[in-house]
Amino acid sequence: MSEAWTDERLRGVFESVKNWGRWGDDDERGTLNLITPEKVREAAQSVVAGESVSCSLPLAVQPSPENPFPALHMMVAAGDDCVSPRSGTEATGDFVGVAFHGMATSHIDALCHVFVDGQMYNGFSKHEVKSTGARKGSIMSARDGIVTRGVVLDIPRTLGLDWLEPGAAITVDQLEAAEAMQDVTVSGGDALLIATGRDARRRALGPWDPRGVGLPGIHLECLEWLHDRGVAVMGADAVHDPMPNTMVEGWGLPIHQVTLVAMGMHLLDNLRLDRLTNACARHGRWHFHFTVAPLHVEGGTGSPVNAIAVL
Repeated sequence: MSEAWTDERLRGVFESVKNWGRWGDDDERGTLNLITPEKVREAAQSVVAGESVSCSLPLAVQPSPENPFPALHMMVAAGDDCVSPRSGTEATGDFVGVAFHGMATSHIDALCHVFVDGQMYNGFSKHEVKSTGARKGSIMSARDGIVTRGVVLDIPRTLGLDWLEPGAAITVDQLEAAEAMQDVTVSGGDALLIATGRDARRRALGPWDPRGVGLPGIHLECLEWLHDRGVAVMGADAVHDPMPNTMVEGWGLPIHQVTLVAMGMHLLDNLRLDRLTNACARHGRWHFHFTVAPLHVEGGTGSPVNAIAVL
């Protein structure tokens, strides 16, 4: 029988993968530091077919079981009233507002998004996040964008399934089986994307409440593997933490807490990966040029994103 996951064991892993001080006591970029100029050049060399694929969902503006707080999209000027009485210019415009953290919007988590014992990555206090925004660990640490080699591991395809069921926890063996089947190896500085088949399940069964029914994610045993492989940023079509979370009492989002806080690894939640995995299967290549361009939100705890893979 495998060793049970207790608070003590998880805290031991937290300490073993901790990157605090690795890039200086004032560092706010975390594992983005693993993306070197050489890695960016490697990413550019991954482009062979010239096919661009968005890895993000349409902005969710209607309520649903997985989207209780939809984005606001309102017209400021529409085609039926688009002429400025002063200038005669004909134009339309709109307004968009979104609370992007949650289970429905494709977004990136900044390093100030979650805490462990009142601290964020590199030991900065939770009190650095004020009502006016974050003074440390904000999304502005990725202001120049994230450009690196991306690798997607299609776990349902590897297991001969259409999708993983809610609550399933992906193991290291399954990640490595996907690497072997897809003839790709996750290496230092990569953006690792993990497909669980959420898009296929939604098409077949309709949307569901992730907080009630659950979502698949990765097992805690993968944390040291991610650190050892030198993953720079991680994304998924779910939210990384299996739901419901039953792994360690007192740790509400243990994957988020260890990756963001201990490692300093930005996370991409609620991606759309079915179009990407289909394109990769068609081309027979599971690595690509990958870019993420967060909005410049001073003090932001993250940002909605349109992540792009170019094969």
